[in-house]
Amino acid sequence: MNTEELQVAAFEIILYSGNARTMVHAAFADMREGNYESAAEQLEAANSELLMAHQAQTKLLSEYANGVEIKIEIIMVHAQDHLMTSMTLREVALEMLELYKKVS
Repeated sequence: MNTEELQVAAFEIILYSGNARTMVHAAFADMREGNYESAAEQLEAANSELLMAHQAQTKLLSEYANGVEIKIEIIMVHAQDHLMTSMTLREVALEMLELYKKVS
């Protein structure tokens, strides 16, 4: 895999996970306003973005498993950090949504 292909994959992961994070923060705002249905919709949309990021990641892992040499660059480390942070934030948001519902 050449450098350009790796960078494209990294930027896809960053793009989709960044979109997801933005949607999660919108869901938090909805929760604070009591708009739980909208919050749930935002979290579902965030999940769709995370799936896209995960697909880009899985493609890299699959190529690596098939013997393709992949040189890890700092941009890929950054991309993985974005993805894992966004995934964790969404999981926390799902729990918070349930808590908001219980206390309202």
